[in-house]
Amino acid sequence: MNVRYAQSLVLDGVSFQLKERHDFKWLNDFGEVFCVFDKQDSGNISFGVQKGNVKSLIKYAGAQTINYAGDPKEAIKKLKNAKVVYKELEHPYLVKLIDHLELREGFVLVFEWFDGLNIQKNVELNSACHRFKELPLELRLQSLSTIFEFHVHVEKNNYVAIDFYDGSILYDFKQNITKICDVDLYQVKPFYNQIGRLWGSSRFMSLEEFTLASEIDGRSNVFNMGAMAFALVGGTLDRSSDTWEAGRELYQVAKKAVEKNRNNRYASVIDFYTEWKFYVKEYGTYPPEKV
Repeated sequence: MNVRYAQSLVLDGVSFQLKERHDFKWLNDFGEVFCVFDKQDSGNISFGVQKGNVKSLIKYAGAQTINYAGDPKEAIKKLKNAKVVYKELEHPYLVKLIDHLELREGFVLVFEWFDGLNIQKNVELNSACHRFKELPLELRLQSLSTIFEFHVHVEKNNYVAIDFYDGSILYDFKQNITKICDVDLYQVKPFYNQIGRLWGSSRFMSLEEFTLASEIDGRSNVFNMGAMAFALVGGTLDRSSDTWEAGRELYQVAKKAVEKNRNNRYASVIDFYTEWKFYVKEYGTYPPEKV
């Protein structure tokens, strides 16, 4: 979208952009806006709001967001489906859905606020991604164990992860806590690729996520987990041992997870995480007590 067509709006002194103006008077009931996330390509716009001492994240579909090329009605449909996913996958390591609201022009999910930063890869040296990669290895491995444990939970609940990437991870640098923030497109198994290139970052996607009619299953999610391991303690797409920071045994586990031939990967996230835990124990990096 050409930015000259963007409409600038201001709520409680916080500015953001949409393709078209939209009525957000309903937000007043949730408190004062202190931040806006308006650049997503999902069709959603999110608001950090505060009422008294309570902060919440409001995710809304129905407005014409600047980086979304689709119909807002489709975004509304997906967000309604996401409500079910968040309820069925509720977990201490997933941001907590606390309410939802249907409006005349859109749909709202209300989440408990988590005071973490998104660690999506960023070129800025002071970005949360850069800060995260500067953390001690033990803390980064602890974060990975949190991610893997949540996806074991996903697998046990008969779901597969779709559109999982580093932009799905929040990290609280003060308390060293990791949470997953975006499971909107996770799907009930069995799930087959019906569009060719699925949603997501290619850095974390298996071959079947680019292949029409392929089944997306546990082996696909094993690839996602291995790719995340290389992103957080390795060289991301440089998956050589030269960039790996966590020892030979864990390198072999991660390397097997990202095999192009799906039959050469672990059969499930549970199998992958079981072997990962066997070798990671020397670092003492199991997830912290559930919060």
